[in-house]
Amino acid sequence: MRLIQKLFALTSFSLIALCASASPSNPVDGVDYQRLPQAQPTEAGKKIEVLEFFWYGCPHCFAFEPALSDWVKKRGDQIVFKRIPVGFRESFVPQQKLYFALEALNRFDVHKAYFDALHIGRQRLDKEELIIDFVEKQGIDRKKFLEVFNSFSVQSKVSRVRQMQDAYRIEGVPTIVIDGQYVTSPSIVGVNMRGQPEAAMNMATLQVMDALIARKK
Repeated sequence: MRLIQKLFALTSFSLIALCASASPSNPVDGVDYQRLPQAQPTEAGKKIEVLEFFWYGCPHCFAFEPALSDWVKKRGDQIVFKRIPVGFRESFVPQQKLYFALEALNRFDVHKAYFDALHIGRQRLDKEELIIDFVEKQGIDRKKFLEVFNSFSVQSKVSRVRQMQDAYRIEGVPTIVIDGQYVTSPSIVGVNMRGQPEAAMNMATLQVMDALIARKK
């Protein structure tokens, strides 16, 4: 019985020590981030690839977006940043196509406007026709947008996302992947920050991202 008590006490002490040593600026595997069992290839050359898996309908993605965008600007030429619109359900496909079409047209201003319309304006814009009407109101030619929206290139990217979700083991959003091997998110970092506001969890996630990138230099 005493042996069991000692082993339990030792295990508890180890867990406490692990949590105590973990911090956003000194992230610990399994606490602040997770390492993929198999690193995935990147397309960033000598730079560090940073992926954000997101969904337009996710309020947490919307809350994370401003801080993440500022972080990307500060990182400048050190990274290659890509957003990946997830497709957990078939109903997500129109919004996936929207993002990839805006990416092809270099109209990221509409990306922000659409996010705002959903979460601030509370507009229902998840169907294709509603999305196309919204985009046209943002000054994009309807015919031109439809050509890109329904293009083979956009369809291929949507199909590729399904493969990426499996490869990166994406179960929720927003989720960040650093250099094809480190996975973190506000929900992962926030496990040890219960009771803290969402903004604090988002900032802590960015600190974890900074630390993981520093390890790759």
